[in-house]
Amino acid sequence: MIYLLRHGETIWNSLGRFQGQKDSSLTERGIEQAEQAAKLLKKEVAGREHSFQFHVSPLSRAQETAARVKRILPLVAHLEPRLMEVTIGSWDGMTKFEIDNEFPGMLDGSDAFDWYFKSPDGESFDAVCARAKDWIASLRGPTIAISHGLFGRLIRGVYSGLSKREMLELPVPQDGFYRLRDGEFTLVSASADTISGVIA
Repeated sequence: MIYLLRHGETIWNSLGRFQGQKDSSLTERGIEQAEQAAKLLKKEVAGREHSFQFHVSPLSRAQETAARVKRILPLVAHLEPRLMEVTIGSWDGMTKFEIDNEFPGMLDGSDAFDWYFKSPDGESFDAVCARAKDWIASLRGPTIAISHGLFGRLIRGVYSGLSKREMLELPVPQDGFYRLRDGEFTLVSASADTISGVIA
């Protein structure tokens, strides 16, 4: 069993910048999202808190989110570098508009979902999937994890055996989290108690 959270909204999220392994702080809305996720999570794991490991990406936006969770749940966070966001190398921190201007032609033929892997010095899709598989295989019990938008898509995709395209098109909400169990994943959010996710 894995509960997979994404950090709350950041300043760069609101500006359309892809953060990668650079960082920006949570917005007020992001803080509210983190607190809402923590309350939902408390309901989910009530009475079982101490059976969960708590893995958190070392990037500060994930750490800020974890701090909000720890105010509500008595969990000890373990930094997990494998949960860091996908890096797109020299494009980290840029908008698609800036990339198109500074690296003309590099985004040709890409769309809203696959452009991340066009970077000349970023991580490859296969390398990122290998990182996700390695982390999943290392788990030794129920785990709560805080990661990122793109990497969270790939964790769910690898876990459920989805195709590359299916993985990249998965939603990445910041007002809920995913429950991964028995090769399937389900969104847990405040707007609907549970909404079924893509199932392998």
